Amino acid sequence: MSDTTVSGWDILDGSHEALRRVVGAVPAGAWHLPTPCAAWDVTQVLQHAVGDQIGFASALTGEPGPTFNPFEPSGEPEADPSAFTEDALARSARAWAGVDRDATEVPTPVPPHKMSPWSGSTACALDAAVHAWDIAVATGQASPLTPELARPLLKVALEIVEPLRAWGAYAPALDPEPGDDDVAALLRYLGRDPRWTPSA
Repeated sequence: MSDTTVSGWDILDGSHEALRRVVGAVPAGAWHLPTPCAAWDVTQVLQHAVGDQIGFASALTGEPGPTFNPFEPSGEPEADPSAFTEDALARSARAWAGVDRDATEVPTPVPPHKMSPWSGSTACALDAAVHAWDIAVATGQASPLTPELARPLLKVALEIVEPLRAWGAYAPALDPEPGDDDVAALLRYLGRDPRWTPSA
């Protein structure tokens, strides 16, 4: 079965649920813990993830984008992290629900700024799912990434990530290792060590 036979909307729903679940389980004192995104703590990763979801929604609808720079998150903990997250996920989901799935292309906030609906929705999902993983491993939760989710995410990552590396949006890819599964392959391609721990 081709990865593109899996609906991009289903992939997006799964990624949104992963981020929602992980954020809801972050302990109260864990918002400043380090994450696999070396320059950012848990709060900053969440702020970036939320900003990106709003950015995709804005590209699709023309509505206002995030009121902050997702690439310079403040790190000031949100009063209600779950509500902060849910608002962005709802905006993203509504925007994608209004897209004609038979359209040739849709606007996106990342290069090439126009993608097929499958690639665009899966690119949006990539951001939510991988940052859910960042937050989960930083706060001692189980990984929300499954091989079934990772496979289509890796497919879209191969389409979009290389131009973004030049801007510093992604770290250099790590070399594959024997025994890597789909999740490990995705994480290494995005510059993350699948065995990362807070003490690493």
